[in-house]
Amino acid sequence: MAGGRTIIWRNMRTIIALFFLVGTEFVGAAWAAGWALGGMFQLGPTLSHICEISFALLGLVALYYFLRTAIRHEPIFD
Repeated sequence: MAGGRTIIWRNMRTIIALFFLVGTEFVGAAWAAGWALGGMFQLGPTLSHICEISFALLGLVALYYFLRTAIRHEPIFD
């Protein structure tokens, strides 16, 4: 390891589990919100897909900030 730092595997497993569990929720809910808004406003297939992708990207951004905070509270390096 660079600089004598070791990985805390317990915290690493926690962060990986959070990535999959919370990431599925964020991206899935965001994608579903884009789909629902596209259908509710009858935007057509192309605009509905744009809404879905835009909301999914917002879900990924939310996941990034969530994981950044999680790593701050559960450090993965000793």
